[in-house]
Amino acid sequence: MASLMEDLIEVLNQECIEYDELLGLSSKKTPVIAAGDLEKLSQITDEEQIAVGKIQKLEKRRIEVMTDIANVLNKDVKTLKLTELVRMLDKRPSEQRQLAQVRDKLKSISQHVRIVNSQNQELLEGSLEMVQFEMNILQQAGSAPETANYNKTAGTAGSLIGTNSGRFDARQ
Repeated sequence: MASLMEDLIEVLNQECIEYDELLGLSSKKTPVIAAGDLEKLSQITDEEQIAVGKIQKLEKRRIEVMTDIANVLNKDVKTLKLTELVRMLDKRPSEQRQLAQVRDKLKSISQHVRIVNSQNQELLEGSLEMVQFEMNILQQAGSAPETANYNKTAGTAGSLIGTNSGRFDARQ
């Protein structure tokens, strides 16, 4: 059981390290999103995917260790939580303290990651709304009212107000 607890503590510590890296990457993303630097955003997102892959591997290992611990304790792995495991380690204060510390640290880091990701999501949604607004303005410019110019047959020959042509000029 002692080696299983050591394994669990080690896996959780490694998860903390990876979540800390993910937090750093997510924090780097905030000014990049605000600046609209798509190339840098893509690069950071790729780095985040690598960190998430590492976290998923560690999470799989954590589940394996928790399953082994649950089997030794004759508990259901689906209901065995770290908090309960910490309470069960009353007779092993050193392991109890280590497990409680790493659990609290992991909880704190993951909460910070959620907060930063939520802020980044709001920034991205704001950017998308701005792009949509600009697209609407461009579309409405094509349907601007005509000037009141008439030709010899009393038909309107007016041009559109505020537009030079109905095409997008990529050279500008």
